[in-house]
Amino acid sequence: MLRSISLALFLSVIPAAAFANSCPTIMAAIDAALPTATLAEADMTKVKELRAQGEKLHAAGDHAGSEAALNEAKTMLGI
Repeated sequence: MLRSISLALFLSVIPAAAFANSCPTIMAAIDAALPTATLAEADMTKVKELRAQGEKLHAAGDHAGSEAALNEAKTMLGI
């Protein structure tokens, strides 16, 4: 019984940890693409704002909001 409860608890925590770790990966991809990006100044500003917003949301624990902002920045960068 205890083993079943422990397994259920473990399996419920793993997906949350996996999603929480994707925000830094997305931020790193954006950071790597920024130096060579050929965007208009306004678009570059928007990408940087979305990147900063994603980092702020990630730090606050809002990983869904963070990923949404970061993925929008990735789309604008074409990555």
